[in-house]
Amino acid sequence: MTTDFLPLSAVVLAAGRGVRMRSGRPKPLHDLCGRAMLLHVIDALVAANPRQITVVVGYGAEEVAKHVTEEAFDLRIDFVEQPVQRGTADAAALGLAALDSDVDDEDVLVVSADMPLIQGQTLRGLTAQHRLSGSAATVATAAEGRAELFCFRRSLLSPALRRLAGSDSGREYSLADAVEVLTSAGHDSGSFAIDESEAQGVDDREQLAFAEAEMRQRINRNWMVAGVRIMAPHSAYIDISVKLTPDVVIHPGVVLRGQTVIGEGAVIGPHTHLVDCVVGPRAVVEAVSATDAEIGADAQVGAYITLEPGAQIPPASTQGN
Repeated sequence: MTTDFLPLSAVVLAAGRGVRMRSGRPKPLHDLCGRAMLLHVIDALVAANPRQITVVVGYGAEEVAKHVTEEAFDLRIDFVEQPVQRGTADAAALGLAALDSDVDDEDVLVVSADMPLIQGQTLRGLTAQHRLSGSAATVATAAEGRAELFCFRRSLLSPALRRLAGSDSGREYSLADAVEVLTSAGHDSGSFAIDESEAQGVDDREQLAFAEAEMRQRINRNWMVAGVRIMAPHSAYIDISVKLTPDVVIHPGVVLRGQTVIGEGAVIGPHTHLVDCVVGPRAVVEAVSATDAEIGADAQVGAYITLEPGAQIPPASTQGN
């Protein structure tokens, strides 16, 4: 027996400036392991397979939209601007209005762009529970309270948001207020527990550092499971965009960034910094700094040298000491 579920769309709240970041860069574009926070959130949403994503932008709207568009996601992503910050309920209302209007009803994931540690499997689990329970709203919760992550029935959320917007109190309204409106109207709401690390928001530089440390642990753990030896995981800095292969050995103090690709059995480090480089199979690279360089298979490079951009080290050759 199969169950027919409603379609799924998503709204990402990315309008905040992030005053506590003390930066001119829009908060959603702050980098985390080589990728903007907002893009980490969209990656997780893509894994949940919504038919459409609307990103609510505000401060630096054009810059944020351009950055996301350049990623060329296969999924449809639209943008709507929240010119004045009036709370998450107002932002969600703008996001809903930008979704296709020819859909009779659907479920809508609403997530904040400053939750870069959220994972696709968590979003899928939240959506599944929401659908099976038949609730009007499902709220993500963690050990320290509620997270800025929700799943709503669109046909019920829209009037709840209109009711909040029609209030004459003059205060900002949050999505938590919308949940209260729904429950006061007799609709069921539920909760879905998520890991504390995934619920962590990023509002300042300290929280950004915490999130990056957590993500680096996740990246390193995944590579070790895939057959890469990382001798000192606490000292290996590997961007999420880097590609490694089985039997690669990473020594302490290694930084791999950008589109770097390391071939099978290569030995990297210690104290090597590679950006957008290609290292061939079984090459040995020690204490090398390089950007946009190519090191051939079985080559030996180092130690304590810098390769100029565009440098090509032939296979089975030796360069440096």
